[in-house]
Amino acid sequence: MAKNLVIVESPAKAKTINKYLGRDFQVKASMGHVRDLPKKTLGVDVKKGFQAEYEVLPTRKKVVEELKSAAGDAAAIYLAADPDREGEAICWHLAEVLGSRARRKVRRVVFNEITKRAIEQAFDNPGDLDERKVDAQQARRILDRLVGYKVSPILWEKVRRGLSAGRVQSVALRLICDRERAIRAFVPEEYWTVVAHLAAGQPPVFPANLVKKHGKNVEIGNEEQARAIRSELERAAFRVAKVTARERKRNPIPPFTTSKLQQEAFKKLRFSVKKTMQVAQRLYEGVELGEDGSLGLITYMRTDSFRVSGEALSAVRDRIAATYGEEYLPEKPTFYRSKKDAQDAHEAIRPTYLDRDPDSIRRFLSKDEYALYKLIWNRFVASQMKPAVYDETIVEIEAGPYLLRAKGSTLKFKGFLAVYEESPDERVEQKPSAGDAGKADAGEAEASEGSAAPEPALQLPPLAEGDALTLKKLDTDQHFTEPPPRFSEASLVKELEENGIGRPSTYASIIATIEARDYMEKREAKLYPTELGFLVTDLLVEHFQDIMNVEYTAAMEAELDEIEEGKDNLLNTLNQFWKKFEKDLKKASKEMKDVKAMEEKTDEVCDKCGSPMVIKWGRYGRFLACSAYPECKNTRQLAGGEGEGTPELHEDVAKEVCPVDPAHGAMVLKKGRYGPFLACPNYPECKATKRLVRGAEGKLRVEALQPIDEKCPECGKPLMWRRGRFGPFVACSDYPNCKYIKKKEAREIGLLCPECGEGQVVERKGRWGRSFYGCKRYPECRFTAYHLPIAEPCPDCGRPYLLAKETKREGKVIYCGNEACHYKRMAA
Repeated sequence: MAKNLVIVESPAKAKTINKYLGRDFQVKASMGHVRDLPKKTLGVDVKKGFQAEYEVLPTRKKVVEELKSAAGDAAAIYLAADPDREGEAICWHLAEVLGSRARRKVRRVVFNEITKRAIEQAFDNPGDLDERKVDAQQARRILDRLVGYKVSPILWEKVRRGLSAGRVQSVALRLICDRERAIRAFVPEEYWTVVAHLAAGQPPVFPANLVKKHGKNVEIGNEEQARAIRSELERAAFRVAKVTARERKRNPIPPFTTSKLQQEAFKKLRFSVKKTMQVAQRLYEGVELGEDGSLGLITYMRTDSFRVSGEALSAVRDRIAATYGEEYLPEKPTFYRSKKDAQDAHEAIRPTYLDRDPDSIRRFLSKDEYALYKLIWNRFVASQMKPAVYDETIVEIEAGPYLLRAKGSTLKFKGFLAVYEESPDERVEQKPSAGDAGKADAGEAEASEGSAAPEPALQLPPLAEGDALTLKKLDTDQHFTEPPPRFSEASLVKELEENGIGRPSTYASIIATIEARDYMEKREAKLYPTELGFLVTDLLVEHFQDIMNVEYTAAMEAELDEIEEGKDNLLNTLNQFWKKFEKDLKKASKEMKDVKAMEEKTDEVCDKCGSPMVIKWGRYGRFLACSAYPECKNTRQLAGGEGEGTPELHEDVAKEVCPVDPAHGAMVLKKGRYGPFLACPNYPECKATKRLVRGAEGKLRVEALQPIDEKCPECGKPLMWRRGRFGPFVACSDYPNCKYIKKKEAREIGLLCPECGEGQVVERKGRWGRSFYGCKRYPECRFTAYHLPIAEPCPDCGRPYLLAKETKREGKVIYCGNEACHYKRMAA
């Protein structure tokens, strides 16, 4: 009897689904997309209605042949890729490559979670391919291809090869560049605050902020004003004018959408956006849980909706009542409003099994999987708990013409805070709004917006109107407003979402592409545009105002949504875009300035031939070059601070001279593959270099080499710690004159070599930095293993040792290294 063929994207997903389907089903993986536009040509015929020329990916040809063979014998073909545009497109391409005979047997199955109930329900109710969703994905792909393939060659011609432009990535880069310019243009504004520390009849002493004078808001702009106010307050009598006591609730926050998960995982776990999506994908597709096999632990992770199924709401409410008590359970489930432009095709991200809490399955999860699963679990449970309740007291205090305000707050009932507390947004020093200090909140935050940020608990003594207070201390503090913070990955995702740029499935790839093109770099988790990033952004903004406009890009995303909803069509959207874009292309190819040919004169003189130096553009930005090139090939990096994106150097860097021969002169700044470094002015003839590191103040300084109490065995100079591509090592301080490097002592792991039985097994480092294990008697004994050997014989084949490894898919496992033996178990 012919079997039914089920096609999914990945082997992990196939394995999880297969356990829920009977013997009549065969589940295979397509390994993602099987077709795409060609790599080396545009692949879109604009004159023929934007006809796309798809081809099977070279790495998928064997997979396609296997799927065709299986499809020919199948009774029915179920396409079960992810339930979004990209998944629908994968299914459409599969249907196309399987051929017309197979196409008649194709059905589409959609599920939001990989559980037995969801899979059975999906296969009981199969449907057809959603052509509108496919059109929306094709429109996005064609738009991206037109922008990338038409604009990038102009950048190659005018700037340098290897650059790229993208319909969404370039707008995201503009946001980063605009933020950096705002930071550089920011002028700090001085302001002062006055805080009185007051005592009542009973402790504690409490702080009160100055807010008004003669009924008008107080703004203190300099020290002179602060001193005058201080003088008056020190002579004033303090009296309680008004006491307001109330109960305040802090509402729980919604379950995760994709962007919120990316932001919170960055803030709480320091996961990059890309890492968050990789780990979430594994949790969704299935993780091996011992005897239970592979289980999908969370719902689909690409969503912009807060919606939760009724079944999940019932399950989480039962869990809350059983674990935390009825007092933590609201009378009715809490429903959260999704944002206006949410596609709402999928539920919020939540755990699929409420009876599998993170700690109960921790031994089966990798460290990253456990951390992210716990984050998702706690957030979902907290979203259906009661609000936290605070007792809040606001006291207004008169002191002559001045009004001060104190606010006390104590947590009365934890509510959802017993499970989860959201990380605060990145904040900077800002001048307080007039009268804000201690002001009561206008009301509770709407559930759709989450809850207010937590406030530090402050306990006030018993106070009543008319009570006299004693001034114990008066603080007058100077402050300066700070510029807006640089974007982190989390805050950039938030900015993209708020501006309607991109969709949940694209945030990670946007950031990865910008970084891969050297348009921005990460420093201590902050995103800095490079000099190249500034240049490309400025050129694109000047010549492609539409595609570099935030509002235009957001409107284009909305048009793609309308195609999916049937309110617009693919051809109309592409025609409207191309009409204006084609004109911009022609104009830009003629009028965009040729950066390659640009030379900016300077007062610098070449130290090798005496010719004038000019500023040119290279792979790593602007640099000084001899005007006599190619006869003289001397180059130098621009001094710190010249040009946007140039690193700022510590003043001590200018004092560094060539360590090989001081007569060569002061070392110069260079940029290489791994960032800025100092080099001899005669580099590369003289190989002297020094590594630069970023100091606490943010400036680059020469890395301080730590000497050790040991002499070089070759030249007698002191040995020092250095840092290389693969980490720290000990070498001669007279490098590059002496190139001695001390070999690391191999670490013994407490196991006799299983092959020779004489030498100890030690941990070593290979040529490319990868760790491996080998016999200490090498080269007499050549035993090696890439995974940790364990002194335990294999129970199946009798091999004298087992190996331990940890993978993202399986977690920690013990296995036999004998290829003919398949023994494997989960590590304890």
